Amino acid sequence: MTYEEQTKEAVELLKRLISTPSVSRDEAAAADVLEAYMKEKGLNPQRHGNNVWCASSDFDESKTVILLNAHIDTVKPVAGWQHEPFSPVIEGDKLYGLGSNDCGGGLMALLQTFMLLNNEPKKYSLIYLASCEEEVSGKNGIERVLPLLPKIDFAIVGEPTGMQPAIAEKGLMVIDATAHGKAGHAARNEGDNAIYKAMKDILWLSEWQFPNRTDLLGPVKQTVTIVNAGTQHNVIPDTCAFTIDVRSNECYTNEEIFAFFQQHLTSELKARSFRLSSSRIDELHPFVQACIKEGLKPFGSPTLSDQALMRFPSLKLGPGESSRSHTADEYIKISEIDDAISLYLKLLSSL
Repeated sequence: MTYEEQTKEAVELLKRLISTPSVSRDEAAAADVLEAYMKEKGLNPQRHGNNVWCASSDFDESKTVILLNAHIDTVKPVAGWQHEPFSPVIEGDKLYGLGSNDCGGGLMALLQTFMLLNNEPKKYSLIYLASCEEEVSGKNGIERVLPLLPKIDFAIVGEPTGMQPAIAEKGLMVIDATAHGKAGHAARNEGDNAIYKAMKDILWLSEWQFPNRTDLLGPVKQTVTIVNAGTQHNVIPDTCAFTIDVRSNECYTNEEIFAFFQQHLTSELKARSFRLSSSRIDELHPFVQACIKEGLKPFGSPTLSDQALMRFPSLKLGPGESSRSHTADEYIKISEIDDAISLYLKLLSSL
């Protein structure tokens, strides 16, 4: 198969996947498509739930093991699409469709790269993994399948980064907060308004800045994104619930941030999870150095990916742009997929 045919294969398979709805936790049909394609190409894919993976034919666990990972799930289509989200359309160099950019381009480019290198002699072993539930950080996604894989030494995550290496990524913690007051009649001087209590905590959160920041990820960022309170106009609310979105840098663990908030806020706090940590790979890592030699510019990413669940060195490097993700009329450029395959091959071949 020629190099041009590899890109064509990638685009045709991506069109099939776009036509197969795969919103998070409902990816079985898309996993079926991908698994069948890999079998058609002579690979021996394994599957656990809706996660599909394959080891290279010359796999040797004694060598450095490199994971090529991207996800098959998508968010729900937002309002405002002018194209049909599940009907792929090519206009010029652009392929429109839900999941085309996030992260179909990376998913396809990494798969074609894996197939091109599968039978080639190399100093490392490869595993290709198409994981599910990434968009919701679900427990049936990569977290479920990683324990089944051999020990991983390094991973490339195919999220859209404009094919620039994201060598650091912010973590995520979602906190549900509840301010407690006492109900009373709004016409009389009684009760204890939970909204006013919540306002004090929300004001503190809007003004507080953690002192430690980094060159790539900057400061910790906490944002109140949802507020709910009250049942009637004439009743003092006895509770006010609000949600805090926390994006952590590598200076603080999620547990440390949560404990600090508990000391300074009066509201009752409950973290949904502590497991989505920030990550960073050493700039001296051979793959990062290979990127730099190719003129690529390492950066820190504010958005979360499955990297948060990887306990080994990893970076994000994929075709497309993060700004297109989760938007109406999402698209990937065919030339971006083509360029990504070429760059992945060059970087991996240099190791």
